[in-house]
Order: sequence, then structure tokens, then C-alpha cells
Amino acid sequence: MTHTRSRRDFLQTSAALITTTLGVSAFDFRKKTPRLAFSTLGCPDWSLAQIVEFAAQHGFKGIEVRGLKRKMDLTTCPEFSKENIAASLRMVRDEGLEFINLGSSSTLHFADADTRKKNMDEGKRYIDLAQELKCPYIRVFPNNFPKDQEKNQTMDLIAKGLLELGDHAKGSNVAVLLETHGDLIYVEDLQQVMSASEHKNVGLVWDITNMWIKTKEAPSMAYKKLKNYIRHTHIKDAKQVNETITYTRLAQGDVPIFEAIDALSKGGYKGYYSFEWEKLWHPELEAPELAIADYAVVMKKYFLQ
Repeated sequence: MTHTRSRRDFLQTSAALITTTLGVSAFDFRKKTPRLAFSTLGCPDWSLAQIVEFAAQHGFKGIEVRGLKRKMDLTTCPEFSKENIAASLRMVRDEGLEFINLGSSSTLHFADADTRKKNMDEGKRYIDLAQELKCPYIRVFPNNFPKDQEKNQTMDLIAKGLLELGDHAKGSNVAVLLETHGDLIYVEDLQQVMSASEHKNVGLVWDITNMWIKTKEAPSMAYKKLKNYIRHTHIKDAKQVNETITYTRLAQGDVPIFEAIDALSKGGYKGYYSFEWEKLWHPELEAPELAIADYAVVMKKYFLQ
């Protein structure tokens, strides 16, 4: 990356302007500023260089990689090939950034042996890639539970999958995180799965909106019961009219997202608040350079209140 010094100077100057405007000290600004990241799901057409430059310019510290240039299997992306991976990692680190989560498509609820092996193999490849990228987490998930399979059997399969992947990650600096997603969104069900998959290298990605928009369970209650498992978060907002969900900029939807953020920050959460703008799945959404930049502004302002 070029012009590193000028960008860093710009960010320092911006921080000074913000602290002056809001009447807080530079020390308080640094102390209260949350660790912000965003998912590449929100910018599906950007190159890695564009992602890194944008993140640095807008005060993000982490990059969550869920596809690059619409290529979803990161283990086959040229940026992470044997020839290029060192340069990609250096590009990120030179800007004071880090990879904080690799979003796999590894789905753990399937019983069919061949389908299950395919998904488990992908999860293991992601663990190996994350170790090379000095990335602490990979994301796996369940989707809608199979209708021809008992719910408890499905949850048992998910727990066993987490344990198998956790064992693959054993001895590395990588943890396998189950996203609250699909039909696995109720607190009681999540507690059952996570208690059955206790492992040093296993945890949760808490996607507050995925849960609340369907369950209406209070985020403060969810955090209290799941906090021991939560290592990473997905932050987004949405409006719901009947069965239609429309994603919005942060603080413009119906989700009690700041109840969750308060629970996290007051509960001692030290991880990233990662913005998931689902532009790849919902092309009608606002351009990433607008929505992602706005997220950083809103979050920093909220934490300085």
C-alpha cells in the first residue's frame, strides 16, 4: 500500500477533531473506541487492496473475510495462494489491520455422509488457512433444520461437528465459531448445542439480528446466558413488516441492537463489533462505501456518549 503515512496522519487528525467536537480527551477517545470490523459480504466487488485501504481510512481495525470478488471459497482465492498469502498478510498488517474471522460455508446439520464430509473438509481447510493468516476465528453455521430429521438429532450433529473441527484446530491459535443462524437462534437451543460441544477451540458468533428478528428474545437475556461462548459478533440493523425483512443502516431499524452492544461492552467483551452488510445476498442494499462508513461513525459516536 502507498501513502501509508498520509493516511495515518489523516486518521490521527480525524480523531483529534472528533474528540474536540465531542468534548472528550484523546485518552478517553482511545479508551472508549470499540474494536470495529466489517465483513467483505458487504463489498463483494472490492479487491483485497480496496478493502484494506477503505478499512484504514475509516478507522476499522479488523477485516472479516466472507468471500473476495464474489469467490466464496477463500481457500481457492489467488490472494491466499501459496505464492501470494505472505504479501496479502503483509498488506493488511502494514495498515495496522488484522484478519479477524474467515467466513466459511461449512454447514454442520447434514446427516448424509458424503455431504457431511464435504462440509467438514471445508471447515478444516479454513482452519488451516486461518492459522497461516494469523486469524483467530473461522465461522461455521447451521441453516434451516431438515424437515425429515428430528430436531435433537440435528442439534447433536451440529455439536459433534463442532467437536471434530475443534479437535482439528487443537494446538493452533484458531477457534471454530458457530454463527447464530438459520433455525439455531433460540437461546435454549444454542445453550444445548454449546454445552454439548465444550472445547477450547469452539465458540459462538453472536449475530444479534439473526436471532431477535425471529425470536424477539431480549438481547440482554441472550447475552447473559450465552456470554461464556461469545467470541465474535455480527452487528446489523433491520426493519420487519410482516415476513419481509429489510436491512437498514445502524440505528435506523427495529432491532434493539444497542441493548446488545451495551450488554457486550458492560459485560467485559473485548472482541470485535463486525458490521455485516449483506450486499452480496441483497444487491438492492445501499453502496458499501456509504453504509460501512456510516457504521463506523455511528459506533464511535455511541461509545463516546
